[in-house]
Amino acid sequence: MTFPAIGISLGDPGGIGPEVVLKALDPLSLLPKARFVVFGDRRVWDAERAALGLRLEAPIPIGDTVPPAPGLYFNNIGAVPGDIVRGRACEENGESSFMAFEKAIGLAGKGVLDAVVTAPISKTSWRLADLPWRGHTEYLDSLFPGAIMAFWSERLKVALLSHHIPLKEALGRVRKDVLLDFFRALHRSLAAVRSGVDELLVAGINPHAGEDGLLGAEETNEIRPAVEEAAREGIPVGGPFPADTVFLKVLDHPDKMVVAMSHDQGLIGFKLVAFATGVNTTLGMPFVRTSPDHGTAFDIAGKGIADPRSMLEALRLAVRLTAS
Repeated sequence: MTFPAIGISLGDPGGIGPEVVLKALDPLSLLPKARFVVFGDRRVWDAERAALGLRLEAPIPIGDTVPPAPGLYFNNIGAVPGDIVRGRACEENGESSFMAFEKAIGLAGKGVLDAVVTAPISKTSWRLADLPWRGHTEYLDSLFPGAIMAFWSERLKVALLSHHIPLKEALGRVRKDVLLDFFRALHRSLAAVRSGVDELLVAGINPHAGEDGLLGAEETNEIRPAVEEAAREGIPVGGPFPADTVFLKVLDHPDKMVVAMSHDQGLIGFKLVAFATGVNTTLGMPFVRTSPDHGTAFDIAGKGIADPRSMLEALRLAVRLTAS
């Protein structure tokens, strides 16, 4: 039997990433059997483990190959000069979190890992480290153009046409050709991981989905033609639906997914029902990437009170989507 290899980047050392990773892995017996490989500064791991007083078994140090047996492994990226800084953004933490993420993504791209689970990073720390990407998603976009940001929970699933861009720019992407390509890519990606999603419900962007052109023409001129063309190609898609009701059509229907036109349109509804357990999922790449649906939470870093449920669900989803 082959067990999936799941990489885990520790995230920003100054935030709650290391804490929620350790808590989610303790005990390992509560997770599906897999080869879990943590990427990060071993000093950060050891310090967090001691602070939390966990009995989690010590991970086995490895290089760039992963043993066949299920268990917990550690790929030490080495220490960035300077002390571990807690509770705020800084250049050293940005460099450390990027090194761990870059190493995990590189091995996943080579087929060594089946999925990567990323603990939260600080965009400010990355900027202080002079990194040219705003965050995880932008880096992945640079390597895998067309990667899709989606959000997963037991109660609701959402895919975003656009994500970390200004709203004015996001609205400019609501065009028939862009939408049609997106529907095709999303359909292929969901099928590839055997997601169980068999219907896409597309949100409009104007009140009442444009009210037949009375409140805006984007639905009539761009969204509906793209939906109809995709449906003729056999893609199970419908809409556009008013954005204030489409989530009700999908809520508690695990075989359905909302396609939102912009970041906040999709995530206000999603985080309302699944903030503690939702998972950020990147599709459309040669491997699966998942992440907890929260940030670094600098204000509670080092206090031992961070909720690990979203990280736990991110690990479980990574295994499920790669083991299917």
